Amino acid sequence: MTKSYDAIIIGAGHNGLVCAFYLARAGLRVRIVERRDIVGGAAVTEEFHPGFRNSVASYTVSLLQPKVIRDMKLVDQGYKVIERPISNFLPQEDGGYLKLGGGLERTQAEFRKFSTRDARALPAYYDALENVADVLRDLALQTPPNLGDGLKTLLDGARQGRRLARMPLGQQRDVLDLFVKSARTFLDSWFESEPVKAAFGFDAVVGNYASPDTPGSAYVLLHHVFGEVNGKRGAWGHSVGGMGAITQAMAKVCREAGVEISLETPVARVLVDGNKAAGVRLESGEEIHADTVIANVGPKLLYERMMDPMDLTPEFHRRIKAFKAGSGTFRMNVALCELPRFTSLPEPGEHHQSGIIIAPTLDYMDEAFTDAKRHGWSKRPIVEMLIPSTVDDSLAPPGQHVASLFCQQFDPELDWDEHREAAADTIIDTVETYAPGFKASVLGRMILSPLDLERKFGLIGGDIMHGNMTLDQLWSARPVLGNAAYRGPVKGLYMCGAGTHPGGGVTGAPGHNAAQEILADRSLFGRLIRRG
Repeated sequence: MTKSYDAIIIGAGHNGLVCAFYLARAGLRVRIVERRDIVGGAAVTEEFHPGFRNSVASYTVSLLQPKVIRDMKLVDQGYKVIERPISNFLPQEDGGYLKLGGGLERTQAEFRKFSTRDARALPAYYDALENVADVLRDLALQTPPNLGDGLKTLLDGARQGRRLARMPLGQQRDVLDLFVKSARTFLDSWFESEPVKAAFGFDAVVGNYASPDTPGSAYVLLHHVFGEVNGKRGAWGHSVGGMGAITQAMAKVCREAGVEISLETPVARVLVDGNKAAGVRLESGEEIHADTVIANVGPKLLYERMMDPMDLTPEFHRRIKAFKAGSGTFRMNVALCELPRFTSLPEPGEHHQSGIIIAPTLDYMDEAFTDAKRHGWSKRPIVEMLIPSTVDDSLAPPGQHVASLFCQQFDPELDWDEHREAAADTIIDTVETYAPGFKASVLGRMILSPLDLERKFGLIGGDIMHGNMTLDQLWSARPVLGNAAYRGPVKGLYMCGAGTHPGGGVTGAPGHNAAQEILADRSLFGRLIRRG
């Protein structure tokens, strides 16, 4: 006998778990079906070399919504984040270095090594970013106005634009700059030193297959600063036990709320009956029926691989085909016999507990992108290294370490089965340039090329954001205009993943927001509005 549910969620990533929690708390019968043998999506902790565990994909915390943490009572489940003592450490090619973070005065002192003027400009720059980040924080847990909803579209737009309209003219100009300008153009208007601009410009190419000269890249910079850790805005930290500790805690809360979670249960097709989502067909052939189907997968995966094209209008199908996905990200996890010793700062210190950024200038980042466009990957790639075992000894044997290597500018369309090992060698060699002896310290490595990220985690084109974070794919246009309110083009079909507002990162916001819309639609008032 086929079981039926109020809601079925495709994918047990963090947004799917968040969505399931809110629906189950409201009394719905919810089932999550997950392709892998573990919950968490890209936020998982796994052993990748004997005795070495790591957050093998998503690897650091900042953007997870405080409301989600409170509502799910994650702290009661052991949720704990250790803040970085400094944000980032950037070794320079001439043997110098720059440390970012640890307080305004400390950062200004670092900047003075390169430019007194830049040190003076820093407080105003922070204020400008914070003012715009506040707008994003306000919008993160709000459903974008959905074009085609008539008067509701106008009212939602006016309500969400109210804070922006009240901003002083200078702050409105900052908003415009950050949404449309390139990272270089934006940073050139504030700073003169190349290391200083690189320290901020790195965020503009994270998960963004683009140059810091690409228009709109300044927004990606902004997207990475609107989070917080332990109440401290803009901070980043390490989840004790890895990112999987977060999603395991979420899964426990969901199960306690009555959610049924089925692992190793891949979905082959979303079932549609009379322009209404009716459930899913598993790869095993089993069908599961539900009033509501919620996809915690990217738009490309959902609409191009899990749905019959005949269930979509030709216009919608064309728009989704044009939806851009592919972040140029290459991910590695390495087991180390010792800490790396950087030429610029060889002894162990706080820099080992920060984000170690190998991308000393904006020109370096631009060359990495253009190189990747020509040859498939950069011969001097952008690398961020985190060594979480410096603060969490549960991840590696005593005296040894694990490192996350998060690398940018690798062509998503390259044949990665052929080139993955050579690209991984290039990454190791790049780190070796700044930390001699690093290569010899590597005991084992896990390689995740863009293709591996797609195969393992369902990230089409290896896109960690489920789709490019460009102006034409944000807010009311994520994933397409007319379907930005977490509702799909078929009645009863919803989206709750990073391919919806506010986008990528471990935020929980899409899951939270989608649940609110689903519950609103199930209410009597919501049904009347939708019928009207």
